[in-house]
Amino acid sequence: MAITRSTASINVSAAKLAVEAALDKGRERGVAVVAAVVDAGGALVACLRADGAFTASVDIARDKAWTAATFGATTDQLCDALSPREVLREGIALRPGVVLFGGGAPIRVAGELVGGIGVSGGSEDDDRACAAAGLSALGL
Repeated sequence: MAITRSTASINVSAAKLAVEAALDKGRERGVAVVAAVVDAGGALVACLRADGAFTASVDIARDKAWTAATFGATTDQLCDALSPREVLREGIALRPGVVLFGGGAPIRVAGELVGGIGVSGGSEDDDRACAAAGLSALGL
């Protein structure tokens, strides 16, 4: 019986590319954002804060990335999945680090979860678009 397993995780080069692309998309949209990428276990790999981005957005972006990586779904999908059960939604939402609004997305390579990206600082639509740009920069 095997007692270990191997897991793939995003590397620093890819995480850096993703957060830079997310900030570029923010500049294109006229918003200063923070982008964070975590590995498959939810540990921070890269984080960039655009000039003028809110300081609080650092923690929010990291939490969005952590939520997406931990639950394997976008922060929007998680919120939607929990919506029918208020007690469940509220119980999970009150957990430290969980974010249930737009801007967090899992990072998957060939179907395998390797991390998460989170963006904060703009509207939910801005944050979603910037996270998508980060994924796109990775070819995902």
